[in-house]
Amino acid sequence: MPAPAPLVVAHRGSSAAHAEHTLAAYELALQEGADSLECDVRLTRDGVLVCVHDRRIDRVSDGQGVLSTLELADLADLDFASWKARQDDPVLQEAWAEVEMDAERRSVLTLERLVQLALDSTTPAGRPVQLHIETKHPTRYGGLVERELIALLTRYGLASPAGRAASRVTVMSYALTSLRRVHSLAPVLPTVLLMDRVPVRYRDGRLPLQVSAAGVALRVVKKHPGFVQRVHEQGRPLAVFTVDERDDVELVAALGVDIVISNLPGRVKQLLAART
Repeated sequence: MPAPAPLVVAHRGSSAAHAEHTLAAYELALQEGADSLECDVRLTRDGVLVCVHDRRIDRVSDGQGVLSTLELADLADLDFASWKARQDDPVLQEAWAEVEMDAERRSVLTLERLVQLALDSTTPAGRPVQLHIETKHPTRYGGLVERELIALLTRYGLASPAGRAASRVTVMSYALTSLRRVHSLAPVLPTVLLMDRVPVRYRDGRLPLQVSAAGVALRVVKKHPGFVQRVHEQGRPLAVFTVDERDDVELVAALGVDIVISNLPGRVKQLLAART
C-alpha cells in the first residue's frame, strides 16, 4: 500500500501571497485546501495571545516596539498587512489591493479569532481543519504563555481530545520546557519539538517522553534523509519546514514525511496530488 499523503500545513497562512498571520493569508490557505493552519503565538501585556512571529512588531506592522510590552489596544490600529505590498511584485500588490479596505484583514490577528476560523471551516475533503500552534520563547511571561493557551483551547473544547489522532490542535515549540508545560496541562494534545539542527541525543530518532513528533528544518532531511526512518522506527511522526519548491516536495514525499509545512500550501497540495 502506498504511504498516505502528508498533511499540508499553511505556514503563517498562505504567506507567500498575503502578509503572514493575517486573516487574508489564512482564508486563502483554506481556499487552497490546506489541512492545517500554522501560527506563532505571543502574549500581549494584557494577556492576549496574538499571532506574531517576531519579538518586535517593526517588521510586520507600521508600528514599533516589543510586543510583550504592548496591550491589544495598542496594536488595534496598526497595519499588519501592507508591508507585503511594498515588495516590487505586481502579484502581491494585486493581492493586497483586494483586502486594503478591510480593517479586519489588516489588523493584528488574535489566536482566538484564528481558532474560530478553523472551527468554522472544513477541508475540501470535508475533514476538520487543524491548527499547528507554535509557542515563542524566551519571553518575559514564561509559563503564562502555555497556561493562557490551554485556557483558550479549553474554552473551545479543544484541550482534551479523545486521542492524539483526533486532536484538531498540535502545539509546537523550539523550547522543550514549553512542550513539557503543555503536556502537564493537556497531556493528550500532540506536541512537536522543532529543531533547526538535531542534537546528538536525538539523532537515533528518540524524543523526550512529553514530545509526540519531531519537526525539523528542510536542510536536516536533505543532509540526513535517514533521520526520517529513524524517527518512524521510534513510532513518532515527523514534520518538515519550510517546503515550497517542487524538488523539495518530491523529496519529502518520497521519504515518507508525515507533515509538510509550507508558505505555498496550494502549490504543495497540487504537487502531492500529481504524485498519486
